[in-house]
Amino acid sequence: MREIAFDEVRDTIARLCVDANCEIPADVVTALEKSIRSEESPAGREILGQLVENAKIARAERLPACQDTGWAVVWVELGAEVRITGGILPEAINAGVARGYTEGYLRKSIVADPLRRKNTGDNTPAVIYTDIVPGDRLRLTVQPKGGGSENMSEIRMLSAADGEQGIKDFVVDRVARSRANPCPPVIVGVGLGGPFDKCAQLAKKSLLREIGSVHPDPFYARLEAELLERINRLGIGPQGLGGRGTALAVFIEAFPCHIATMPCAVNINCHAARHRSATL
Repeated sequence: MREIAFDEVRDTIARLCVDANCEIPADVVTALEKSIRSEESPAGREILGQLVENAKIARAERLPACQDTGWAVVWVELGAEVRITGGILPEAINAGVARGYTEGYLRKSIVADPLRRKNTGDNTPAVIYTDIVPGDRLRLTVQPKGGGSENMSEIRMLSAADGEQGIKDFVVDRVARSRANPCPPVIVGVGLGGPFDKCAQLAKKSLLREIGSVHPDPFYARLEAELLERINRLGIGPQGLGGRGTALAVFIEAFPCHIATMPCAVNINCHAARHRSATL
């Protein structure tokens, strides 16, 4: 059994919160630069150039790339041979989020109650998803998720009779109704299957994939490509000002489902697609 100290988890999470907000992933910047070359709209090219410049300034000056520094969504791969000492894992993660958002001067966006709206003051609690995996390692991924893109997300309990066409129509329609609100070009996460809650989780987890990656199942790789093409024909364009660059990628994650159901969730990410990982 390998022991990992509470303080090490806390400090790692704190660092990841700051790094994720200040350092836009390289695959995202590369995709934005590629989009400039293919964008037909002059306004769209200008916006894309500004997004690339913003990402470079944020990294160089250690500033948040966006004023909405998001809800701290934390994905945990906990080795079965790992034991946390000095406290429990969720408390270490929340302590790290509180430290990272406070000492990193990141905006605190979380209210303690949906109706009474009092801010928690330190961006906790984190949303934590944990998978138990073989081995003696702990992998932590912090995924700051902004409110603007989250508001454009949706789940629909389709029926098996809706089929592939029903899924494609729903996903494209969800992006079309979003217009400029999620700060396009967006990354579109799609969850298929599972019960209601699992489907939404799949959609969010898909957003951790690297832009340019291809789904290992050729069936879903084809479906991702078809959806991306349809979405980019909507004409919404960068920041909603028109053009081809409405989405950088569409990612699908599928899971078994009940014979009477076919849930489909869409979780939209803004162009920044912030996330950062570390393995202890």
